[in-house]
Amino acid sequence: MNDEERLIEIEELLEALEELSKDHVILTEGIRDRKALEALGITGDVFMIQSEGGPMKAAEYVAAHGKKAVILTDWDHKGGTIAHELELQLSSLDTEYNTEIRAKLSSLCKKYIKDIESLDTLIERLSSQGKRY
Repeated sequence: MNDEERLIEIEELLEALEELSKDHVILTEGIRDRKALEALGITGDVFMIQSEGGPMKAAEYVAAHGKKAVILTDWDHKGGTIAHELELQLSSLDTEYNTEIRAKLSSLCKKYIKDIESLDTLIERLSSQGKRY
């Protein structure tokens, strides 16, 4: 897959995430992740796990608001551990969650970045590489 195809797939995933953000809570690790999502136009309900109380609080927040969740942690070891804990907590509260976007972003981006906070920068870089003058 070349970078142009990669960019198209990432943008399609972000469009899907934007649509999901209308009725899902997006679970990210921290403020920089939230800011990167905002820079990409995704401004729905974002819960920052690290600064807002951890996986249990995140799951309780989603359940209390009667929504579903999108687990969008980084794809490094720590992010994987947090994602797994979120899955356990959300399941224990019978709350639906989506891990597909995280998995696909990880697959598309891990060659370049390891975290959500770098996503906006990666898209800029891939977009500018496609422009040949």
